[in-house]
Amino acid sequence: MSADAAVREWRVRAGQGAILLDGFHAVKHAVRFGAELPMALAADKKAVLALADQLAPDVRDALDALVVETDEAALRGLVPRLHPTGVAALAVRPDRAAQLAVLARRPRTSPVVVLDEPRNLGNAGAVIRLAAGFGATGVVTTGDLDPWHPTVVRGGAGLHFATAVERMAVAELPPGPVYALDAEGEDIRDVVLPDDAVLAFGSERSGLSAELRARTDRLVSLPMRAQVSSYNLATSVGMTLFHWSSTGSGGRRGPGRV
Repeated sequence: MSADAAVREWRVRAGQGAILLDGFHAVKHAVRFGAELPMALAADKKAVLALADQLAPDVRDALDALVVETDEAALRGLVPRLHPTGVAALAVRPDRAAQLAVLARRPRTSPVVVLDEPRNLGNAGAVIRLAAGFGATGVVTTGDLDPWHPTVVRGGAGLHFATAVERMAVAELPPGPVYALDAEGEDIRDVVLPDDAVLAFGSERSGLSAELRARTDRLVSLPMRAQVSSYNLATSVGMTLFHWSSTGSGGRRGPGRV
């Protein structure tokens, strides 16, 4: 495909709701975890392939076949904030029914993370990246925030495709015992989180909603120094997943790199 034709097709697909993946790591992860990528553009294809040789040789051939080179000005006209690596791709959002089926499947060998009415798009992306790294079954948001918003996808570095990501109502949450993080809960260090847990985290400002709290089976808290009000949402999720990985089947997972 010529550069001009690729730019025209990009505009069409972007107008049809394709997911933007901006930067080498986002594109790399999407390829690695089986995303459907109709196209990718780069200002310097040789530089992208050199990065692949250095950092991700497993996807080098796929990127070589996928990436079309175009001039940087044209690419900047298509991507709001072009990543320093100068490459971007468009992806097809996974089918919702298939995502919901993954989240509902039992038995489950890793938790589902629930962000209850989150507000910060960057935090949501960081949580998805964490969940993918720990091998969580998925990330669910309640409320108005779309977990596939471009800013969330950017924060997730392409790892939306490594786990199931959907928005659901509290009444529709996946099955499993709900362990919700709350300052009044019992110390998480005294709790073994089961592999099929639904791990719920309240919003950055107001905590757990009344509806989610009513659905909760057990409240747990993270250790925190007196007079410190709270942790960042992504930090809380990371600490909780690490605790699960140390006590559940997640502890049998080997080290890796994403």
